[in-house]
Formats: sequence, C-alpha cells, structure tokens
Amino acid sequence: MSKSLRSTIRRCLVTMLALTLCLTGLMVYAAAEEAPLKFTITYSDNPTLPFKQDWLVITEANKLWNLDATWEVIPNMDYNTKVLAELGTNTTYDVIMYLSPTAGEAANLALGGAMAPISDYVEMGWTPHFSKCIEKWGMQEELNQRRLSDGKYYFLPTLYDKPFFDGGLILREDLLEEFGMAAPKTFDDLYAYLKACKERDPSCFPLTHLVAPYVTWRMSMPSWGFNVGRSAATGVAVLSWDYENKEYFAGAISEQYKAYFGWMAKLYAEGLLDPEFWPEGDMWATKMATGAATVSYAYYDQIGGLVGNSEIEGIRFNMYPSLEGPYGAYHQPKARLGGGPVFTAAAQNRPDFERLVRAIDAMCYSDEAAVLWCLGVEGTTFYYDADGKVAFFDEALNSPDGVYKFLQVTYGCGADPSQQVWINAQEMLKYDENYAAINAVVAEMNAIPLIPPSPVLSEDNAERASMLAMPLRDLFETWTDHFIIGEKDLDADWDTYVAEMQAIGIDEICQIYNDSRR
Repeated sequence: MSKSLRSTIRRCLVTMLALTLCLTGLMVYAAAEEAPLKFTITYSDNPTLPFKQDWLVITEANKLWNLDATWEVIPNMDYNTKVLAELGTNTTYDVIMYLSPTAGEAANLALGGAMAPISDYVEMGWTPHFSKCIEKWGMQEELNQRRLSDGKYYFLPTLYDKPFFDGGLILREDLLEEFGMAAPKTFDDLYAYLKACKERDPSCFPLTHLVAPYVTWRMSMPSWGFNVGRSAATGVAVLSWDYENKEYFAGAISEQYKAYFGWMAKLYAEGLLDPEFWPEGDMWATKMATGAATVSYAYYDQIGGLVGNSEIEGIRFNMYPSLEGPYGAYHQPKARLGGGPVFTAAAQNRPDFERLVRAIDAMCYSDEAAVLWCLGVEGTTFYYDADGKVAFFDEALNSPDGVYKFLQVTYGCGADPSQQVWINAQEMLKYDENYAAINAVVAEMNAIPLIPPSPVLSEDNAERASMLAMPLRDLFETWTDHFIIGEKDLDADWDTYVAEMQAIGIDEICQIYNDSRR
C-alpha cells in the first residue's frame, strides 16, 4: 500500500471518528435538551392560601425537573366531589395531586380501573426517592395497610417522619388576662371564656370556623369520643373508630354525637357560635383580627397574620393543647402517611408514563423536593449561616405574618396540597420557640391518635359502600345543621333522625367496614 493511500485512509478514519464524536455529542445534547414534560395536575385550593401559578416553588419545580405542568385549581370544598366525578368519567387529568383511595368511592374507583396501581411501578423501581423515604423511616408496614383487596395501592402517600400538632384551639390571650382566667384545659373552661367574651361585647360571636365547620369538628370531636364529617379519620363521614375495641361504629347516630352537638347547639342558642358557618375568602381572618370573633380552631402559622392585620392595641393570640372532654384530651387523628398523588388511567396509557411517574417521584419525594416545598430556594427564601444552620432573611423574619405564613403566601412553601414530604425538625425551623413548646406538651399528653387502619374492601363491598356513603353524608350534614341552629331538637327529633339514617344504610355500611377490618 502506497504512502499516499495510507495517508488518505488515515484522514478518512479521523474524519469518520470526528463525525461519530460529533453525532454522539449532538445526541447527548439532544437528550439534555429533552422537551419539558407536559402533564395536567390538580390542586386543592384553600381560600386562606390561594394558589398562584407564579409561586417560586412552582416555577423552580418546573426548572429543576424539566416540567411543563398545567395546574388544575379546584376549590377545596368541591375538590373530592370534582376529582371523583372526573375519575368516574374518564378524566383528562394525568395526576390527582391529593387523594387517599383507601376507602369509600375513591377505593371503588381504584378497583374499577380508574387509577393506575402505582404499587406495581414502585416495585419496578420507578419511584426511587419515594422508596428511599419509606425505607429510611420504616413505613413499609403502614404503606401495606393502604393496599386494597387486590393487594395493590393506588397512590403515593404524603409522608410525615412524625405527626405534629400543626393546628388546634386558637384564642385571644390578651382577653384571657383581662378576664383573669388561666389557659383553658377543658371544654367547660372554653365555655366560660366564650361567655366572658360575649358579655364584654354582645355583638361578638366568639367561636367562628376556619373555612367550614368540619375544621372545628375534626380538631375537637376526638375529646368527645368520636370523629365524623368530611374529615372523618375513617374516610366515611358517618363512621368513627373505637380505639379500645378496634372496630367501627356509627358515630353519626351515637351518644357521643348527641352530646357534642348538644354542646354546639347550646353555644349557638347563647350567641357564642358564629351563625355564619361557611366564611368566604379572608372573612375568617377579618373576624378574628377585628374582634368580631375571638376563638377558632385553626393553624399556628395563621396567628402572625391575625396580629399583623389587626388595629386592636395589644391583641395577642395563642394556640393551646387539646382540651379535655368526656373521653379525654385528644386532637384529630393523624398518620405518618396521608393522601397523595394518584396517576389516572388516562395517564397510564401515555407512551411516556414511566417518565411521568419518575418526574412526580423526583418532584415530590427527592431530597431536593423536601427542601424546596418546605423552605424554598437557597439564596432567595433562606440561607445557611456560618454554623451551617438554616436562617431566613429579614423580609421573612420581620413579616407581621410570621416566617411560616410569609413563605406560604409569598412563595408557596408549606402548602398542604403540594408538599409531600414533611420532616418535623425542618418544619420547626419556620416556627418560634412557643410553638415548639406547645408541641412538646401535646406529645407528652399523647393527644394525637393514629388514623385507624383502612379496611380491605372487596370490589363489590367497595361499590356498595360508595353508593351508601354520599347520601348518608348529605343527610348527616342536613340534620346536623338543623340540630345546631335549633330547627330540630336533639331530644324530641332524635329518633326520627336515627330512623332516617338507618333507612338509607348507616348500619349496613358500618357492618361492611367491620367485616372488612384488617
């Protein structure tokens, strides 16, 4: 072979190698520049924390994980009804951001094929970040309790490394001092305080509701020995859990119900309970800040906003541990696993479904996500001080709303519908020492019961329970309103109410749940 031919061949080989390297580089670049993942995702919107598309957490999540998410914002009062209706009619949503398909209509829809059995894909390794959290915090057994009768679970639960006392009884501490009263410990103490507030200002309706009555109920009912309503720990509005006997009972027609709502009716009759049960927008905050109301079951992070927006000199609010009722001092039941993202059947049919699952896993459960949704972005919402500890900028520290609420409203940090990993020590960084002390007292009281285990319903039982649950809830809510405002009498009309609830199946649904206990 001549020297010139060898030289020509060599040049050709070098050229081919260069072209190969160039093409490889283009392929790598193309992969790096993959188009953002488009998908639709629901958001349960709270009027006290209205969703903003340009929240820092939303825009940063899109940037970090190469997403193009369309957030379908649904008022929280209509959220469950809307998403369940959508799931029952071949929804176009890809991800239901917050749902707990372990019982009732949601479980029935899951078993009927409306949701992807996400446990299959967890086992295939598509959710490494979620799985890492489950292993690290020893949650596998609790996760297994979310499996339905087919052995699968249909959502990625929100994860709490430990339950914490985020909300409870909030009242005007300055008025306690004015009345010469000690911090309330019992519902009798609360009643005395409400009476004193009414005598001080007859135009005041001291006890008001945040968002809706069910917020008050879920935080106070456990001390009365039951838990019913839209936030019932059982997942069914009319059923409660007997922690001693480990069985369901028809809480909506129980003696506990009669005692609790008798107390509520008494408050209403004496002008101590706000007659406006469903305040709109920021009406709740306005009432509390102006003195039109002085007591509410709400969340600690809201205190700063109430004080900061009040013109009442010396106004002070504080949150108190659970009050003692007929059955002890308890708060709403909580679990380390809450409702979380659901992938719809429509999403499961997408050719890029694996990419979608992996994206939600990273967006919600990765270490970066745990920081983003809680604290925000380093350099913008927080920084690390000389000792390597998280610190906040003056804008947050000096906010009248307090650090937690400021970060929520301004940046979207700490919003329940979007944050899926809650690490207690990290959350406490946004609160003051007083809140940490309250949490310590509640922990010492052992006042937060666990969410009862969900039943293992067969597909037929799930369908039947789903058919019964909604009309029972509607009838329960109608009668309860009538009892509270005095249009019906808890003694004279009780038997009629119970008979109507039994006629549409409260005993049947209770039996179904007890027969399906784990």
